[in-house]
Amino acid sequence: MVRESFAIGNVRVRAGSERDVELPITRLVTGGDASLPVRVVHGREEGPTVWVSGAIHGDEVIGVEVIRELILTLSAKEFRGTLVAVPVVNVLGFMTGDRYLPDRRDLNRMFPGSPRGSLASRIAHLFMKEVVSKCEVGIDVHTAADKRANLPQIRADLDDPRTRELAKAFAAPVNLHARLRDGSLRQAATDVGAKVLLYEAGEALRFDDESIKTGVVGIRRVLEHLGMIDKHPTDQPPASLESRSSGWVRARGTGILLLETQLGAMVTAGDRLGGLSDTFGRRVRLVRADRTGIVIGLTRAPIVNAGDALVHIASVEE
Repeated sequence: MVRESFAIGNVRVRAGSERDVELPITRLVTGGDASLPVRVVHGREEGPTVWVSGAIHGDEVIGVEVIRELILTLSAKEFRGTLVAVPVVNVLGFMTGDRYLPDRRDLNRMFPGSPRGSLASRIAHLFMKEVVSKCEVGIDVHTAADKRANLPQIRADLDDPRTRELAKAFAAPVNLHARLRDGSLRQAATDVGAKVLLYEAGEALRFDDESIKTGVVGIRRVLEHLGMIDKHPTDQPPASLESRSSGWVRARGTGILLLETQLGAMVTAGDRLGGLSDTFGRRVRLVRADRTGIVIGLTRAPIVNAGDALVHIASVEE
């Protein structure tokens, strides 16, 4: 029996085929149209429906490359189930390298959106209607905020057994239990029954090989776990560290920051992480770890003011 075609927007994708779809967002002031680009890989055989998305924040470009490399490894003729790949959700912010939309709204605080709301709200509604509502599992790719860097990590509701299982399958260096944020894609998708992993890695407006490779391999492991593709015979997923809490070490003074730690470093409470100096090199204050754990985030800004976030440390479960 031939599998039913997959409906999205005003098109249908035949089983055993791939298709690029443009979902209309809005008419631009120039008279052109802005659309949400989607690649559908509709497998020949039955299986789950999964979405992967990137660039909900327009300056978080790593997800675009992760999804590009991922879909190059997939064949609809050998695929079981359906993958809905949306490399750029915040199309207008992405074009200008801006985290936010032109109206300065954060798209990841506007879900589930409304068909008659603001531009951000309309994009959120379109994404929920055409993508999330059709999927059982989602993987949303993010990077650190501007002038910060993140160790590859999964953020998810680790108290949900199914979500925890998917996080373990991804096998990122760290799985961090993260509460749901009001208005986020993860919360809205969870509310309609989807299981969501948020992959955080790297820096805004930058590619880096480790973050991209970890993302591609991790998503493929999830697809393998769901039975959508065959398992790689030689892949031995590493064990992930698990964290239930994390926090930023903040500057206790103003100065020029010289860090002496790096992403992935294991630290103990009281360890020296770096120091603050004045413009003549005189040491103003040391920076020390306030907890024991693993470094999952860093600032890349050398000039800091008192109270600025410097080093993100996740406490690690035994």
